[in-house]
Amino acid sequence: MSENSISCDGNLNTDEDCEESKSKKQKVSDEPELEDRLQEILCCAVCLDLPKSAVYQCRNGHLVCSECFNHLLADAQLRLGAAVCPCCRTLISKDMCVRNLVVEKAVSEMPMNCAECSAKFPRCMREVHEKELCLERHSLCCYYRIGCPWSGPYKKKADHEKRCAQPQKTGAEIKEAIPDVFLPVKSGGRNHLCDYLSFEKIACNDLQLLGPYHTDEYCIRFETFRFCAFGMEWEIRAHVNDNEADPTLSCERTLSYQLLLKESVDRPIHMHYTVVKGPLGEMKLRPHIEEFKFSDETPESHYALLPLEDSIECYRLLSGTIRFRLIMFWDDSSLTN
Repeated sequence: MSENSISCDGNLNTDEDCEESKSKKQKVSDEPELEDRLQEILCCAVCLDLPKSAVYQCRNGHLVCSECFNHLLADAQLRLGAAVCPCCRTLISKDMCVRNLVVEKAVSEMPMNCAECSAKFPRCMREVHEKELCLERHSLCCYYRIGCPWSGPYKKKADHEKRCAQPQKTGAEIKEAIPDVFLPVKSGGRNHLCDYLSFEKIACNDLQLLGPYHTDEYCIRFETFRFCAFGMEWEIRAHVNDNEADPTLSCERTLSYQLLLKESVDRPIHMHYTVVKGPLGEMKLRPHIEEFKFSDETPESHYALLPLEDSIECYRLLSGTIRFRLIMFWDDSSLTN
């Protein structure tokens, strides 16, 4: 005999009504949460992830995060073609596309979980949480500068510091424990900037890489106009991914450059040079000083890797105009080791 139940309004429910009600509840519970549905709507059309910074849209409203947007423009430049939206194939460029500020604000308010402590917070609070609020974030002892090797979660830091033996050690013991990274920088190093600033002759030029150009060997090259330094003509050339024939087939991007002397000289010239961010550029790099001895037999320097932060920065440069400042140091009495 089947059992019947009484509903809240006093009506008698049969077994069929109960089964129908259960199936409706099951159907509702199977539907994606609002957060998941919004994530599908606001995600980038290329990487299918929520944007981490700026969001661009094509003329038909399709969304692309700034990293993928620069990737599309950079690959199109390297192929000497036009960039198109991955969804509708309409042309895209920095002039045709605009940022969608509403989507950027909506994404910044979307919740996310901390990978360390599983706390839930808006995406705009991610950096603050990871650096200041997360109890599981990686921390060092406050005495690490005098050699304490402890590291661990922030929640255990206070207990360790109460018991830390490093402050009780003698000066000799602390000196042995201090890492080399905190020791004074020795003068005379090959990349010590103060030594190079004491050179008699220093030249500075703000330049722009033009291109890309396809060479006879089907390689891609960038170059600057000729410029003058120390009364001589010079030029900068650059290539992508160590002169790879088709760099668009690789996920990583690198830029390498070389310095060329464009006229004859009567004696070898020992030159030191570096690339830095210019006043009109936004290049994010860690400058490194290169050196080369130029002569009539060796007018072209080696290719040096442009020390950019990552491939994302390289994509950003390749998608637009590459501006930089070249600083050259020349002294007949070159640096000695």
